[in-house]
Amino acid sequence: MKRLLIAAVTFLLLCGCLGYPATVKPVNGFELEKFLGRWYEIARFDHSFERGLEAVTAEYSAREDGGVRVQNRGFSVETNEWKESIGKAYFVENENIGYLRVSFFGPFYGSYVIFELDKQDYQYAFVTSSKQSYVWFLSRSPTVSKELKSHFKAVLREKGFDPNKLIWVNQK
Repeated sequence: MKRLLIAAVTFLLLCGCLGYPATVKPVNGFELEKFLGRWYEIARFDHSFERGLEAVTAEYSAREDGGVRVQNRGFSVETNEWKESIGKAYFVENENIGYLRVSFFGPFYGSYVIFELDKQDYQYAFVTSSKQSYVWFLSRSPTVSKELKSHFKAVLREKGFDPNKLIWVNQK
């Protein structure tokens, strides 16, 4: 747990500024109620705070103060234990735009930018931060089709991300 917390703090210090890459735009018409709940991490770029974790999930729930509770969880193969980090997120502009600021430690916030979303059923989401060195592919189910994986890689290429850097998460 301590390692995960330190890693989350490091992440926020490295990309603690708000904003997003010029090649992406946050989704419009965002509906928080439809986004809440459990998401499975299908793919990500490597970074220290999730390194070595499998079966990674993110659980989003409403906070009383209008924000979002963020619970990230993953299994460390190295230590044979679950790691968890709890954070909070708030909309940067307005609640109809998929652009939030997220914090896992104190006053330090980083960008959470949903740049593609299955708006009909909210079954998948593509997320980045303030820099192109961070990207996540989230899904409501632990597995997705080859077609959706190919679409994700194509979108990354189009937006200037390197899909060769992807780590495909083992969801067991």
